[in-house]
Amino acid sequence: MSLKNIFTIIKESLNGENHDFTTGSIRRAVFLLAVPMILELSLESVFALVDIFFVGKLGENAIASVGLTESVITLVYSMAMGLSTAAGAVVARRVGEKDLEGAAHAGAQSLIIGFIISIILTAVGMIYAGDILAVMGASKEVVADGAIFTRIMFGGSISITLIFLINGIFRGAGNAAMAMKSLWIASFINILLCPILIHFFGLKGAAMATVTGRTSGVVYQVYHLIKGNGKLKFKILHFGFDGTVVKNIINIAWPATLQFIIASGSWIAVARLVAETGGTAASAGYQIAIRNVIFFILPAWGLSNAAATLVGQNLGAKEIHRAEKSVIITAKYNAVFMGAVMLIFLFFSNHIIRFFTTDAEVIKYGVKALQTFGSAYIFYGIGMVMTQALNGAGDTKTPTWINFICFWLLQIPLAWYLAKPLQMHAGGAFLSIPIAETILAIAAWYFFKRGKWKEVKV
Repeated sequence: MSLKNIFTIIKESLNGENHDFTTGSIRRAVFLLAVPMILELSLESVFALVDIFFVGKLGENAIASVGLTESVITLVYSMAMGLSTAAGAVVARRVGEKDLEGAAHAGAQSLIIGFIISIILTAVGMIYAGDILAVMGASKEVVADGAIFTRIMFGGSISITLIFLINGIFRGAGNAAMAMKSLWIASFINILLCPILIHFFGLKGAAMATVTGRTSGVVYQVYHLIKGNGKLKFKILHFGFDGTVVKNIINIAWPATLQFIIASGSWIAVARLVAETGGTAASAGYQIAIRNVIFFILPAWGLSNAAATLVGQNLGAKEIHRAEKSVIITAKYNAVFMGAVMLIFLFFSNHIIRFFTTDAEVIKYGVKALQTFGSAYIFYGIGMVMTQALNGAGDTKTPTWINFICFWLLQIPLAWYLAKPLQMHAGGAFLSIPIAETILAIAAWYFFKRGKWKEVKV
């Protein structure tokens, strides 16, 4: 593929044109989907770094508050991503079958489910904000300073849920450019408001900026779902409750949600162990490192989402070999990208962490965490593609079991054993992450090659 052709494909992918991803060049299809998905999540990861940069100026208590809150609020993200996975799988399958009315109807039903669940999560999070931080092992000072931040973030659960869910619908339909634009709007507003609101309102200003940005992105999404000119156009009749479709979505969504909750729960457990065995400095260093990990993982996640869409649509079109080949090609691209990131983390971690803080103790822990996490980055990339391929086929139960075994039966006990009985403290907790992720990648590859995902009906 020549440089000129690459630029042509990039331009085409960003225009948001309608494409049939069940025919033609697979490499071209991967690029058309992956470019906007990578750019979509790249700006999201830029915001994560900008946010922690400005929050970092407020001190280690503020960093710890944000980190611990986001460790817990990943449960909201898990629910949103679980529903997004289900909606994307069903929508992609209907689009592959050329049933666009069925795709829009399934997407509308998933929105009903997401709205109801997010209302419940909002209420729980706002009422028990301080208790949530305390359970996470935060000091009294961190709870006192950070409870309002936690309360506002949970208050925005509806926006968090909808922005990820609707983007899953867009991606399932193959309109990755629209998903990119909505998250860009949300992230740009976040980045613009973050330093301003932090200046006037302190830590809670960061939460206000995030919720405002997410809500703006959702407004943009809803407009295009109703008035847009893409493949899907939502109408009032699509929102009439359909028990059969809702049941189908829930059957795919609950394992996917549990899948992400399991993964999130393991990160929460590690974050708590770090706070217990290393103190506030270790917790702050860990959170800065995690933000940088997210910065580079999200683009890889975007590439993995491209694989999910291609699997779903090609299974719908009965192009099973094409679906499998799409995943292999995407995994190769992701491995190359993540291998380059691994080298950056191993050799430039000190410079990266110093950009966010001047506290020597925080820097020490941050560098150690970043180097440890980065040591298995290639495996992260391969595991993400394989897992998302299974999810895109509607086989959400297999990745859930893989996550449960690798994270809860392996990573959490290993983190505890290394950190406490072996007295490796925070460093031991760090080490459990690359070990578990490597085993997960191998397991996901094995189950993908077995091929039972090809028989899943959605």
